[in-house]
Amino acid sequence: DHRYLMSRLLLTRRVAFAAAHRYHRAGWSEERNAEVFGACAHPHFHGHSYRCDVTVTGTLSEETGFVADLGLLDSLLEKEVRQRFDHRNINLDVEEFGEGGMIPTGENLARFIAGKLQAALADSGTILVRVTVAEDDTLSSTWEAGA
Repeated sequence: DHRYLMSRLLLTRRVAFAAAHRYHRAGWSEERNAEVFGACAHPHFHGHSYRCDVTVTGTLSEETGFVADLGLLDSLLEKEVRQRFDHRNINLDVEEFGEGGMIPTGENLARFIAGKLQAALADSGTILVRVTVAEDDTLSSTWEAGA
């Protein structure tokens, strides 16, 4: 009986960015990096046309019909995703993914973006539910808020 199911309204916004990266662990030899990361460890980097889907929820406003301030969400995605990653070399241009930092896997990108958005949305009444980062049509990684 559907009356007993919990429900919520979700809003998802997609942004795209083009960026280069490589998988490389500082302290490992080039051989070890190549063994673990394969072609993704190539020293001259490679690029993707990424898609980032961000899903939020909140209380439905009877006045506006919205669960989130889309203008606020869009401005945060511009700052935290597009300005940070678009047309960048993630390893060289994004400090947290620099030498000795996080490896710019889809998983780490999703987790990193989620952390930035959660902090920015903290006092807005909008709750971050999910961040999915896709490198292409065949591979994506998703961070999801805990229950």
